[in-house]
Amino acid sequence: MLLACSEHGDVVLGAPGVEVVPHYAATVDIKDNAVDVTALKEYGEGGVSIKGQWDLTEYNRLRFKVSNLEPLEHLTLVASLCNEKQEKIPWRSTVFAGLLSERFHVKPGETLTLTLWLPEAVAHPEIDSLFTTMQNTPYSCGRFSYNIDWSDIREIRFNQRWNKANNHFRISEVELLKGKKQKGPEYLSYSADEFFPFIDKYGQFKHKDWPGKIHSDEELAAAREEEEQDLTAHPGPDNWDKWGGWANGPQLEATGRFRTEKIDGKWWLVDPDGHLFWSHGVLRISPGNAVTPLSAPGLADRRKFFEELPAKDDPDLGHFYETFDPLLGSYYAARGIDDHFDFSSANCYRKYGPDYMAVYGNLCHRRLRSWNMNTMANATEPSITSMGRTPWCDRFEIVSKPMSTSAKILWWSLPDPFDPSFKAEIDRQLLAREKELQDPWCIGFFVDNEHAWGNPTHVTECSLDADENAAVKKALRGYLKEKYGKAVPFEAMTEEDKLEFNDIVIEKYYSTIREEFNRLAPGLLYLGCRFGGHPHNPRVIEIGAKYCDLLSYNIYKYNLDCFTLPEGVDKPVLIGEFHFGAMDRGPFHPGQVWTADQAERGECYKDYVRSALEHPNFVGTHWHQFSDQATTGRFDGEDFQVGFTDVCDTPYKETVEAAREIGAKMYQIRWEK
Repeated sequence: MLLACSEHGDVVLGAPGVEVVPHYAATVDIKDNAVDVTALKEYGEGGVSIKGQWDLTEYNRLRFKVSNLEPLEHLTLVASLCNEKQEKIPWRSTVFAGLLSERFHVKPGETLTLTLWLPEAVAHPEIDSLFTTMQNTPYSCGRFSYNIDWSDIREIRFNQRWNKANNHFRISEVELLKGKKQKGPEYLSYSADEFFPFIDKYGQFKHKDWPGKIHSDEELAAAREEEEQDLTAHPGPDNWDKWGGWANGPQLEATGRFRTEKIDGKWWLVDPDGHLFWSHGVLRISPGNAVTPLSAPGLADRRKFFEELPAKDDPDLGHFYETFDPLLGSYYAARGIDDHFDFSSANCYRKYGPDYMAVYGNLCHRRLRSWNMNTMANATEPSITSMGRTPWCDRFEIVSKPMSTSAKILWWSLPDPFDPSFKAEIDRQLLAREKELQDPWCIGFFVDNEHAWGNPTHVTECSLDADENAAVKKALRGYLKEKYGKAVPFEAMTEEDKLEFNDIVIEKYYSTIREEFNRLAPGLLYLGCRFGGHPHNPRVIEIGAKYCDLLSYNIYKYNLDCFTLPEGVDKPVLIGEFHFGAMDRGPFHPGQVWTADQAERGECYKDYVRSALEHPNFVGTHWHQFSDQATTGRFDGEDFQVGFTDVCDTPYKETVEAAREIGAKMYQIRWEK
């Protein structure tokens, strides 16, 4: 084994035969037993790899020191041990065998000594390949599986994660220590026959217990009564008006609709009665958050996962083979998944009775007011938002003719804004919501979600890949002819040409949406396209700011202390998505930003919202999402513990108390000079 020894353990950095190399285009500076890493925001996962060959059969932990050298940016660090050959596990798009990892949270300027514990080898590694379409499983963590060969470790990695900003950190005193490996949960010793099925009739993990887990319908009823007592004791703020605006704050012009206004250097929303409004909300309020596939084209049958599925003709529960939340039905259909079960709605039926939707809708309005929240954000059930009790917003996607096959993004293809189908689809979407657009409780609409606008010439490159008769290709020819006074072959385009046409396409996209909002939904706020983090091309923000009433971002970080807009842009900003999760209450995946447990999750919630309240541009934060995702994953395998409520519609008390605490004082925090 190529290690040097210290008084504590076997030193990795500085040992003979060990190679230190940058990972994901980071830069590294090696200093004795330390390495400084600068990870670039363009990559988001930069770090350092320490390559060698180690037999860790008799070792039980990797210990190291990490220093976050940034004064403001938080660091999410992933430490990993890797076999040389990392095999993708069948049926799962992201999980690999041969890797073990853990995420750590390091605050700005903080130095921590951290430990990655090595678990015992699993007794039946073949089980790991049976968890189809789950991003995290009882055998894995993120992309990494506990199915690892300890006798042949070839790489130790330290990567930043989800931090779309330049980040400078130091790794030092990396040591491997001998000892007995951590014993894993008892279920890791089970055979396949003992392990399966591993999901109970309520959609919960069967082989583990935790506070609040439901074991019977009687416990569901008891949880309902306990929550009723809590809601009665906490009716909500007495200094809010009916909209959730600041009744005790300044009186501004009442227009009957939501609008934006800048006051004393800070942006605000203003409610229909003319009171200042800060949007403290949560999205996807629906009983159907835990729809999970049972089988799908090209996938193994998952019915063996589930202990007690009802018959499809069951008069009470058979209906829940057909229910969805309001947004995601099209995503299941697009993947050909027509065999699924909605555990969360079935649990609401068990808990609230045959009229569960009406009971649930009323309860959700009461919950938000009690939790000091005032917005039902996008993808909420229309039957709930239409009750006229809580402000709401929604979104739609423009699924029109795409620019080209290379314009594929995370969810849908980037549409061709010059094609007539683009404007027609905007009109169709708006006209289909004619009654909703006139609702004074409606704050506004997002249009599209997390488009990957790419680098400053990416849209032009997509245009060049388009069919010869595509509208965007014709627009490109017209641009070149107007600029040069003659036809110019595409291969002769300069970098300046590509940059200019990139802007033209983006401008066409935003301006067309703005025109149709003005024509068909005057007075309604156009809430932007929900950037997925910070776009690599700042021109997307600069151009969008000319046409959107506010800019919207989905930013998964610990807080927003370092958020900035491009120079010259001053617009109100809304967080369309953020969340924190943990793995101490059943589900296997803590979502995009990890916390140690529910208590830390609540503290992170308060800090994130606090950072938005103190920033002059933010006018709200919307949590993703109201309830946990299915324990065994939704259409794309996401199985996040990110809800205010769990699969049995039981609120997470720590998160609720955090929302209450920051929500009770949000207007005072925002108004402070």
